[in-house]
Amino acid sequence: MRNLSLFLDEPTIGLDVTMQRKLREYVRSYNASTGATVLLTSHYMADIKALCERVIVIHQGRILFDGALALLVERFSADKTISVELSEDVELAGYGEIITRTPGRVSLRVPRRDAAAVTARILAEQPVVDLTVEDPPIEQVIEHVFEAPN
Repeated sequence: MRNLSLFLDEPTIGLDVTMQRKLREYVRSYNASTGATVLLTSHYMADIKALCERVIVIHQGRILFDGALALLVERFSADKTISVELSEDVELAGYGEIITRTPGRVSLRVPRRDAAAVTARILAEQPVVDLTVEDPPIEQVIEHVFEAPN
């Protein structure tokens, strides 16, 4: 049995969105059918999110992080974003830091450790039509990795 490896450097840069999706699907399929190790170097976070289970962040020759993408997000993002669609205009400043506000919709930044409790409070106390809880964009998380003292 031979070990297969596939090395890709910025594989979707310059491709339109349809071809990016098709290339990602092909890489996933190739990996599943051959068991090949796929090594992807990229600054394009959409590729990272779509293809990588394990991430190694290297800066100036030093490994700053080596592990699961989910762990990277958990370790280097202190906040979550709660976006709330409301049936009437109410004040939500007491629940977290308001990031954006448009008629009927508010986005809040809350500490990760408080996200579940704040979400429960909002749902119990406010006229919620829809609510989502998200991690910050992966690009922002990567910035935090580079800024973190090592």
